[in-house]
Amino acid sequence: MPATDQRASSPSPACCGAVTEAPLGDAEAAVLAQTYAALADPVRVKLLSLVAASGEVCSCDLVEPLAKSQPTVSHHTRILAEAGLIAGDKRGRWVYWSVPAARTEFVRQVVGGGLPTS
Repeated sequence: MPATDQRASSPSPACCGAVTEAPLGDAEAAVLAQTYAALADPVRVKLLSLVAASGEVCSCDLVEPLAKSQPTVSHHTRILAEAGLIAGDKRGRWVYWSVPAARTEFVRQVVGGGLPTS
């Protein structure tokens, strides 16, 4: 009778501690995926850094530093807003963008530290 493989029947001990207390649920994973998808474009990362550095900035003031047309800027701000990374306040013809207080620390980590070190 062949010996059974013990590795298949019992979980191996972890080599190191868990990164999180519990795995993400479906809804949390979807929100996190949307957030990172919004950050997957260099124009949006730069746009987010401009908003974060300014505190509040008008859409009209994002066209020149991004070197993009107003419709393109609007497209990118919409994606960041849908991900909850920026919030808009419409004043007359323009929208003024800021980072919501609840996302400040996350945005600081994303754009405040520059490139991660290896």
